[in-house]
Amino acid sequence: MIYEEIPIREEGSAEYARLQVYIQDTPYDGSLKVKRRPLILICPGGAYMRTSYREGEPTALHFLSKGYHACVLRYSVAPVHFPTQVLEVGRSVKLIRDHAAEWNVDADRIVVQGSSAGGHLAASYGVFWDQDFLASRLRAETEELRPRGIMLSYPVITADPKYAHTESFEMLLGDEYESSSEKVSLEKQVTKSTPPCFLWHTMEDETVPVENSLLFTMALRRENIPAELHIFPEGAHGLSLASPVVERENGEGVQAECARWIDLADAWLERLFG
Repeated sequence: MIYEEIPIREEGSAEYARLQVYIQDTPYDGSLKVKRRPLILICPGGAYMRTSYREGEPTALHFLSKGYHACVLRYSVAPVHFPTQVLEVGRSVKLIRDHAAEWNVDADRIVVQGSSAGGHLAASYGVFWDQDFLASRLRAETEELRPRGIMLSYPVITADPKYAHTESFEMLLGDEYESSSEKVSLEKQVTKSTPPCFLWHTMEDETVPVENSLLFTMALRRENIPAELHIFPEGAHGLSLASPVVERENGEGVQAECARWIDLADAWLERLFG
């Protein structure tokens, strides 16, 4: 495996913003049929205050074990505000495409995954990827920025006060919270160009209510965007892989039934890629 850290710099980006790149070696002796692999771009959660380790590298290592390349985006968080984070995702997608030949990436099979606030970022990219502000500020052709799909784990989606994780929106928007929250309430931003989506959530999530995933799925349905949603009856917020690999020191963070989500996502990816 090749590991590299690449700084990501957009206007307003924090110094620490970087892309952690995990690329599987491709042998030159012709011993493997697979030459170019899909890539999963991972956006960890953390309420736009930090980026979680548990939702980053362990997820990347899982997808590596399944034959994908993976990247973890350590995007800028508060006091850096929207749209810098979405631009950083776009820059990462363009960088991956620019290195596709070198890294043996199938550039038409890049999927963006995110958890919690990272799910909001992944979904933001899913609804905004073809908007002019991204292409112009990244100096890219719109098609260079197209994701093949998005995968969302217990995502922050809505700014509706009944269901919002208000802290994430306050960190993302700062002083523009009141004026801009509608724009980043993502169930209102889905268009016909939003890519196919896989989502999962739990009914017991008290931090980011399950309505976030339901609202986004209904918006996808209205636009006839293919979507797969799984709701598990039990489990707290922030489960990541929900397996012992990501168990917290206090014993929390494991939910055996929810750990099935990653196998369901693997099956969804196989169907997505045909």
